[in-house]
Amino acid sequence: MNDLGKELSRLLADAAERAPRAPAGLSATVKARHRRRRARSAALLAAVAVAVVIGGAGTVVKTVRTSAVPQPAANATDKPTGMAKPPTDVIPPPIEKVWPQAVHKIPATLPDGRDYYPELLLDDRTLLVTTGIKGGKRRFLWTYDLHSGKPTRIAEIPPTKGSVSFADDIAAGGGNIVWWAYKEAGENRIAQIWTVPVHGGTPRPVSDVPMTNATKQLGQITDLTVVGKEVIFAYEKGGVYRVPLSGGRLQPVKGAERQHILRWPWVGTHRAMDDFLRLFNAETGERRDAVAAADEEVRCGVIRCTGMKVRYEKVPCAVESCADKMKKERVVLRSFVRDRDGSGERPLPTATDLYGPTDLALERFFKQILRGPRGESVMALYDVETGRTVDLGLRVDARGFMSLPQSGRDALMTYRIGDQMHVLDLSTIE
Repeated sequence: MNDLGKELSRLLADAAERAPRAPAGLSATVKARHRRRRARSAALLAAVAVAVVIGGAGTVVKTVRTSAVPQPAANATDKPTGMAKPPTDVIPPPIEKVWPQAVHKIPATLPDGRDYYPELLLDDRTLLVTTGIKGGKRRFLWTYDLHSGKPTRIAEIPPTKGSVSFADDIAAGGGNIVWWAYKEAGENRIAQIWTVPVHGGTPRPVSDVPMTNATKQLGQITDLTVVGKEVIFAYEKGGVYRVPLSGGRLQPVKGAERQHILRWPWVGTHRAMDDFLRLFNAETGERRDAVAAADEEVRCGVIRCTGMKVRYEKVPCAVESCADKMKKERVVLRSFVRDRDGSGERPLPTATDLYGPTDLALERFFKQILRGPRGESVMALYDVETGRTVDLGLRVDARGFMSLPQSGRDALMTYRIGDQMHVLDLSTIE
């Protein structure tokens, strides 16, 4: 499953889990030039959508009311739940009214009519995009000037085996763009890392990367990063390696044998419910352990963590596979955000999606689905530093679907409305 599919699955699972019980300063330090993409999937160019059915037993995603400032919530016994309860049906203000410097609205196609896919921000005015993903065999890298609207073709992505161009996990740094592609398939899969200068040129291979060895499948390349004159990456199954950008042999990063990259040089264990709780600085040897209780599911960045306090209860089970006719149901008691050392904890709105590595952009921003005064669904963005919520402008369409903005841990968030692509640079928000 690709990253967008995983994000959709997590959002739906999170909403389904909660629906029956529905009752400053990091931007500069966290901005990254990296987007985890699965560009070979044509589905990534299609709108990723969430079916929204408000009310009734058929609710797929249950939205909640919200206000700009989160407030403590109360349950039926008036005891605090530790979640922020939005008290009104007010739609938050549009993002372009609150943070106009962060918003770029550009045509959703290039001047020649071809579709493109946003990959990453190279700087505060230059967007890297790929074209040819919709079933085309020839694919290209472009830069798009957000101020002038001028696209510039950088290079054609070399075709892989089977004469299909493919680029995955695109990253950039030090004036270079890197990606990986399959070189050999089958049981002994081999990937190849490629690079091309940002200003354009002929792509060249950096190194071959085995995806399996004599004892195990290592999985795909993840967390591809350019640091100075090196390319650094992790395997899907864990383990961080480096290779010179000029080419050469892979070298394991000492102390990171079973780790993933959070934000170089910080590496750690990437798990579903205790994500990067323990971090190791691969350059200095410093360690940072996050504060977390046994009944908490916590996901962390370098500085900040989000999490939920949960309880599992036995409830009747109607499925035949339940041996004792009972099953465990997960109950979320509260959701929160706090610093790694446990300080600065505050509640999060109940609509905040806490799943997945792409939730907390710049360790600060969450996507939310809210309910407006007429019951309409509103895609919003919540800022944990200021407590502000803004409207991203996305709504349910005539088919009952709502597109999801695409984002990662970095500053870039993109989504399409009509014939416009909305490009957000979250690092410009103070």
